[in-house]
Amino acid sequence: MARYASILDLIGNTPIIDVSQLSPKLNVTILAKLEGRNPAGSVKDRIALSLIEAAEREGILIPGKPDQVLLEPSSGNTGIALAMVCRLRGYHLKVVLPTNVSPERRQLLQVWNAEIIDSPGAEGSNGAVRMAQYLSAEHPEWIFLYQYANPANPLAHFTTTGPEILNDVPEITHFVAGLGTSGTLMGVGRYLRQRKPDVQIWAVEPPSGEMVDGLRNLDDGYVPPIFTDNAGAELLDRRVVVRPRESIEWTRRMTEVGLFVGISSGAIMAGAVKCAATIPAGERATIVTVAPDDGWKYLSTGAWSDDIEEVVERAKNTIYF
Repeated sequence: MARYASILDLIGNTPIIDVSQLSPKLNVTILAKLEGRNPAGSVKDRIALSLIEAAEREGILIPGKPDQVLLEPSSGNTGIALAMVCRLRGYHLKVVLPTNVSPERRQLLQVWNAEIIDSPGAEGSNGAVRMAQYLSAEHPEWIFLYQYANPANPLAHFTTTGPEILNDVPEITHFVAGLGTSGTLMGVGRYLRQRKPDVQIWAVEPPSGEMVDGLRNLDDGYVPPIFTDNAGAELLDRRVVVRPRESIEWTRRMTEVGLFVGISSGAIMAGAVKCAATIPAGERATIVTVAPDDGWKYLSTGAWSDDIEEVVERAKNTIYF
């Protein structure tokens, strides 16, 4: 068995599993990359390490120097991943967190000794971003990594996730991922497009004005700078809408193939199934998706046990991702 010097060495190289049992067409293979296998439990481990290492290379962060404070808005996984990396690197992390995140999110940040700054729950993740921007202006001595605009976010996926996917699935025809910060889509999408120009890049987003965990609709007023910086509108072949109920339904259906994954993974799988439905009967297609995290962070939602209408209604007031 392999031996590693640090838990950070376990970030990346996540497994891909065939979930074609869920495909609506026999001629379409669907594969899911299991990012919950990262050490802090999500795809955001990749960008957290990338953000910190980029800041160290640029001299913004100095390893071993005391009293360095980092600031980042998050509704969950990025904050948790950064908290883990900061704990190991010796940096103090302040996370701006909406008050209506699930208990698991808050507790996991506390596990890694992150300091939580509450932002209004009714304003969601966009409100956390606004508060972090305000605090950064008030405290220029704090280091604001800002995942939504930091090129180290998509770079992490360009240099790791994309190559891993193409190496494991050279026959890929479609890549389907959620539209959140857009880092995964921009990084993996650019990598695949440069090497396989015919690969289709599909983004999964909620309807405007509705919340699907971990995803955002670009028409709701906030477009992540890394989306525009990477010519996202030109890169994407299609944006597919998945509603909150669909995300819960497909999260449950993932258990049919033995996968206990988070709610955003269900939403992305719903998008992959919609993608598969467009493939003509006479064509072969291989769709690769990303399952951003595992289901254990979502147990308080009752997503697998409660009445689905109750879960959907509850999700309107609580940020689970």
